Amino acid sequence: MDRAETQAPPEALTVVPLRHYGLWVGTAITLVILGLILKALATNPAFDWPTVGKYLFHPSIIRGLGQTLLLTITIMVLAIIIGTIVAIMRLSPSRVLNAFASAYIWFFRGAPALIQLIFWFNLSLIVREFSLTLPFVGTLFTIKTNDVMTPFVAAVIALSLHEAGYMAEIVRAGINSVASGQTEAAGSLGMNHRLILRRITLPQAMRFIVPPTGNETINLLKTTSLVTIIAVNDLLYAAQSIYARTFETIPLLIVVAFWYLFVVTILSIGQHYIEQYYGRSDQQQGASLGETLRRAFRFGRVAQPA
Repeated sequence: MDRAETQAPPEALTVVPLRHYGLWVGTAITLVILGLILKALATNPAFDWPTVGKYLFHPSIIRGLGQTLLLTITIMVLAIIIGTIVAIMRLSPSRVLNAFASAYIWFFRGAPALIQLIFWFNLSLIVREFSLTLPFVGTLFTIKTNDVMTPFVAAVIALSLHEAGYMAEIVRAGINSVASGQTEAAGSLGMNHRLILRRITLPQAMRFIVPPTGNETINLLKTTSLVTIIAVNDLLYAAQSIYARTFETIPLLIVVAFWYLFVVTILSIGQHYIEQYYGRSDQQQGASLGETLRRAFRFGRVAQPA
C-alpha cells in the first residue's frame, strides 16, 4: 500500500499544545511574591502612608528636587561637552593628544565618584587661594579657595569630570561606528575635517550615542544623591534634614524614592522619542551615501574641488 494512502487527513489529527510547566510555576511564584509585597505595603504601619502624603509636596522636598534637577542638567551638559572634546582628542593622530585623552578616561572613570566629590570639596587643603599675577603689573586679584569651591561648585566639577570620562567613550564608539568610507568620500569632495565631523560623522553617530547617553543621564540623576555627603541641599539631603528632626525615616525615604522614580520615568519617555528621531533612517531603510553627501552640500558650505 502506498504511504500517502496510509496517512490520516489533517483534520483527523489531534493537536496537543506544548505545555510550559516551568512558565506556569514561575508565574505562580511571581504572583505569590507580588501579593505578599502588596500586603506588606498595605498593612505594615511602618510605611505610614499618611505621612508620605504629607511630605510628598513639602516645600523643602520640592526645593531639594529642583536642586537635584539643576545638578543633573548642569553636570550632564558639561560632561557631554568635555566628553566630546576628549573623544575627538582620543581619535586624534597626535600621540600627545591621544595619550592625554586616554589618561583622562583612565583616571576619571577609575576613581570612585564619592572620592572625587570629597577631594574637590577639600581642595583648599592643597590650594589655599587662587590669584592672577602678571609680569610688571603685579597681582590683579586673589580669592580664597573656600569662597569659590562651595559644595554646589565642588559637586558640579567632580561629577562633570567623572561623567565626562564615560561620555568620551560613548562618543568615541559612536564616531567609530560610522564607516570610514563615508569620511573618505566626503574628503574627496573637498570637505574639511570639521565639516565632515559636523555634517557627516556626528549626525550618523547620534543614533549610537543617544541610547547610552540617555542611560548615563538616568544614572547620573541617581548618582547626584552622593552630594549629600558634602551638604548640598538636594532631594535626599532635604529628606534627611526632616527625618533627623521627626524620626520619620521610612516615609521620607519613600517620598525620595517616589520623586526619583517619577523623574526617571519622564526621562525614559523622552529618551524613547529621541531614539525614534535619530533612528528614523533605519525605519526608512537608511539613506544612501550619495544622499548623505547631497544633504551635507545643501546645508553646509563646501569648497568644490577644482
